[in-house]
Amino acid sequence: MYLTEYHHHTDNSFDSKANMYDVCEQAIRKGIDEICFTEHFSVNPKVPTYGHMDFDRYFSQINACREAYKGKLVIKAGIELCEPYLLIKEYEQALKDLDLDFILGSVHNINEEKLRKYMTGKENHAVYQGYFEAVYELVSNADIDVIAHFDLMKRYAMESLGNYKFADFQGIIELILKKAIERGIGLEINTSGIPNVKVKEAFPKMDVLKLYRSLGGEILTIGSDSHRAETVGSMLEDALSIAREAGFQYIYTFERRAAKSVKIT
Repeated sequence: MYLTEYHHHTDNSFDSKANMYDVCEQAIRKGIDEICFTEHFSVNPKVPTYGHMDFDRYFSQINACREAYKGKLVIKAGIELCEPYLLIKEYEQALKDLDLDFILGSVHNINEEKLRKYMTGKENHAVYQGYFEAVYELVSNADIDVIAHFDLMKRYAMESLGNYKFADFQGIIELILKKAIERGIGLEINTSGIPNVKVKEAFPKMDVLKLYRSLGGEILTIGSDSHRAETVGSMLEDALSIAREAGFQYIYTFERRAAKSVKIT
């Protein structure tokens, strides 16, 4: 089995202190064949992600690790963009000369407020409806390869507002997934919710994955969303089991933004 880790952060991201070399060492120990580093990046000075990413430093580390671990670990250069459906021209200008393999698109802020703050004073339906509307804007307008943690809102809403009922949002979720398929944008199975004592499930939930598959969706990556070296590859086997249960026979890797299927065994 070819094991891939397509969502990991290092100290190139504002919220991680992980050293890239240490992550690679741990990945090799855990039997991971390919890793894509997906550092946070934003061009919006009003959100926390802004101002931390140094691309010269990042690519220097990527190239050094590729040389150091040649034949042991395939290393891809990725990025996780923060609300890239906004400030589209600024993102295009910032990324145009970068040799990226993979781009994740995320909604971490709504109306320039962190999701946790965005929830304030709202009830369950309004919170999730607003979030999914932002995801629809993301998938409709951003230049991305995969939607990161599709239903991330539940990470913040679960404790006070609870999970969302799939049936209540099936309409807008289907619109998002159809638009993703139309534009060649995939989903990820993000395992970071599984060990979370409040969430206890992956992002997205099984209903979303099954709907995506039933609509003809194929592009699917797996990742731990780890921010520490020691948790690289966390629960990737669970992600593969989830993919199989949802009806997928392949997961995907990327090279210079081109998707390539890998058979799930």
